[in-house]
Amino acid sequence: MAVAPGPAWMPRWTGAHRSLEKALQGLTKLQQLACQPQVALRNSPPHLPSLLPLIYQHLRLIREHYGAGLAEVWESDFFRIFLLNLLEKVKQATRLFKRGKDKEELLLEGSAARRNLTKLSLIFSHMLAELQAVFPNGEDQGSTYQLSKQEAQVFWRGTWKERTLVPWSEFQKGLQQVHSVDPGPMAIALKSTIDLTCSGHISIFEFDIFTRLFQPWPTLLKNWTYLAVTHPGYMAFLTYDEVKARLQAYVNKPGSYIFRLSCTRLGQWAIGYVTSDRGILQTIPEKKSLFQALVDGHKEGFYLYPDGKNMNPDLAELMEGSTRNRIKVSQEQFELYSQVESTFQLCKICTENNKDVQIRPCGHLLCRECLKSWQLSKSPTCPFCRQTIWGHEDVEVSPYSSKEGSPTTKDESDEGDLEDVDLVLQQLMLMRQNQRRADPVSSPDLDPPLQTPPVPPRLDLLQQRPPALPLPDYQTLSSSSHWIRDRPLPSLPQEHLPSVSSWNSPAASPVEERREGSQR
Repeated sequence: MAVAPGPAWMPRWTGAHRSLEKALQGLTKLQQLACQPQVALRNSPPHLPSLLPLIYQHLRLIREHYGAGLAEVWESDFFRIFLLNLLEKVKQATRLFKRGKDKEELLLEGSAARRNLTKLSLIFSHMLAELQAVFPNGEDQGSTYQLSKQEAQVFWRGTWKERTLVPWSEFQKGLQQVHSVDPGPMAIALKSTIDLTCSGHISIFEFDIFTRLFQPWPTLLKNWTYLAVTHPGYMAFLTYDEVKARLQAYVNKPGSYIFRLSCTRLGQWAIGYVTSDRGILQTIPEKKSLFQALVDGHKEGFYLYPDGKNMNPDLAELMEGSTRNRIKVSQEQFELYSQVESTFQLCKICTENNKDVQIRPCGHLLCRECLKSWQLSKSPTCPFCRQTIWGHEDVEVSPYSSKEGSPTTKDESDEGDLEDVDLVLQQLMLMRQNQRRADPVSSPDLDPPLQTPPVPPRLDLLQQRPPALPLPDYQTLSSSSHWIRDRPLPSLPQEHLPSVSSWNSPAASPVEERREGSQR
């Protein structure tokens, strides 16, 4: 990039601030175009007029945090490449509003120009989520970013140390050391799936999302191949409204379903399906992998026809690797907890729910609700042993049976569960009291439960759930680099559109995230 002549420090300072200023100006201009009444963009995710101000505000937050030191941040690969990619995406979206034919088509629902704008909106939502994850509160924390899965954390830090982002070619070479990647079309498809921001690079955030979606780690690329490459029910880069529209074609074929990356809950899947009474619903499986949800849904008659097709892929081979998430109670553990009139599987913090989450790397067990409450304190440590949490995984604790004299499936001990429980309870109670004083209306929750039943939902709840989603055509393997060009994952828009003038306010009010299951 050309810069004005000056002292040795001038080019770095000028490059960083000039690029940032161009990005802010471009976002403002695009916001004005997107808010034109005649365009009439739907106020549902990904809503461009809501996304652009959030990106603008967060970039300003970064600039205010670093001031003259912004040049140093610019020299880190992530921020420089993020800004350059943002400028390119802003230009592409702006051209749709100004170029003759596209400008006319943009006013028509279902037109090619409108679809291109939707794809760009999804990319903007991915970029916003990535920026907020790497620069929380405006400060670069990419070097200490913690991936959700321990194996992925160990792989990334062991391969690229404190780096936040690497070029695709370098990433592919590194991944090849632990997961074989076939060259050619398969590699292109994999890049298209992981590179959510379409920058030609893979960030630690994007890799985190990918490993959460296609877990477990040992069969990561096998899971991806089954679910995203060959499965006819997978749909990429679709929005809530498009899923609903697509399933409408199969409304007379109950059990038809499609799935995509969730637009409102990063790293999770959204499954849309046709019910027995010809309704269209959506659900997000929270406590199980996608293939487990699809297998369970098939058994119960919910997910029978992927994208309306009669052949439902057999995912039994993927299920074979899922038994590692089951923990069996040994006779010794059973007898120990019986003495205190309790059970091994009961969470020792709330004494209400069963343990269903295992903290990594220490291996302590507790229930998901207690883990959420604990994390509200922003504590990065285990509530039992105070070891730093690298991630966690869903587990199922099988109760002891006298007919099964076998040892535990995992060589895990629960001795630490009884340590410091009183202190943990006191801290949780104090946090809840403080939260109630701060916000007496809404109860705080980092990951509040979805207002829809889990996958698959119960038949008696179907009438209570909101309508659901729509999805795109299944791309065949022969379409090479255009296979998996789309996939969504943002933090959602706000109800009232922010005005352009409000962007320059010192502090922008936080936007309450909307969930897919309660949009309609």
